[in-house]
Amino acid sequence: MMDNEAGAFYRKLPKVELHAHLNGSVSVQTMEKLISRKPHLNIKHSMTAIGKGQRRTLDECFQVFKVIHQLVDTEEDILTVATDVIREFAADGVKYLELRSTPREEKNTGLTKKSYVETVIKAIQQCKNEGLDIDVRFLLAIDRRNGTEVAMETVELAEEFMLSSDGLVVGLDLSGDPTVGHGKDLLPVLQRAKNCGLKLSLHLSEVPSQLEESDLLLNLPPDRIGHGTFLHPEVGGSQSLVDKVLKNNIPLELCLTSNVKGKTVPSYSKHHFKYWYQLGHPSVICTDDKGVFCTDLSQEYQLAATTFSLSREAVWQLSQQAIDCIFGPEMPLVLQ
Repeated sequence: MMDNEAGAFYRKLPKVELHAHLNGSVSVQTMEKLISRKPHLNIKHSMTAIGKGQRRTLDECFQVFKVIHQLVDTEEDILTVATDVIREFAADGVKYLELRSTPREEKNTGLTKKSYVETVIKAIQQCKNEGLDIDVRFLLAIDRRNGTEVAMETVELAEEFMLSSDGLVVGLDLSGDPTVGHGKDLLPVLQRAKNCGLKLSLHLSEVPSQLEESDLLLNLPPDRIGHGTFLHPEVGGSQSLVDKVLKNNIPLELCLTSNVKGKTVPSYSKHHFKYWYQLGHPSVICTDDKGVFCTDLSQEYQLAATTFSLSREAVWQLSQQAIDCIFGPEMPLVLQ
């Protein structure tokens, strides 16, 4: 945990969060509410979070999400989760937040993909009406496990809400188990999204041996990259991939604790943040799944600072530069 004096600095630091999966961001307190609503599921906290010192394979991390999805299957649950998550990010000093989530339908509860998105938007508006000092946008997520047909449905839904949500829906996320399917099958879908003005944040090179897929997806090019763990040559990527990222100046969303606890990076000191930061490339510190990985953005900034010996001035600069990478309209003020 953070010590008081340093902790206060990181909490007060105005921050931008660009890689936060809604269902992965559910806190222990919200989990308690959800579990109490569905006692018949017999779900325990240990099944929904990966605590201090614990690690899981990427596959095991995805199993955690399956458990969470059982708890979040009605409009009421989604409203609870989204409003709580937004309030918690605001309390942690986050001034601009982009949430992402895959629209889901649940036949048993009458939840549709459209009502899923509408409920997240309702939560964003509700928090705005509360006067919270946070600006929130929403990315609809394509789960690569669900194939091209479902992906196209998600794009069409995103197009519809981009026009009707008063600027709250701004883009698409490509995520899901990176070992399933191939990105080339989704290229036409992603190109259509790009053509209609949706911004693209793509999970890229999360696992080794995805050089061909990464190369194809970088040709779009995406507006931001999620993780990019194995892009650079030192970890089995290639210089040509790095060159494409640099040429198009594509920012990276970097999630330190997520990668360490998910075992895609061996330790904090070996995290690829260092590689991109030393190149002076736009790199945004993010949480990924603050609930599942038991962290928050203040802690992630402090981890980056202590691991890579960043001064407070450098940390402040890192936070400020994240503003240039947002998908929402330009923020007229610097973070204060």
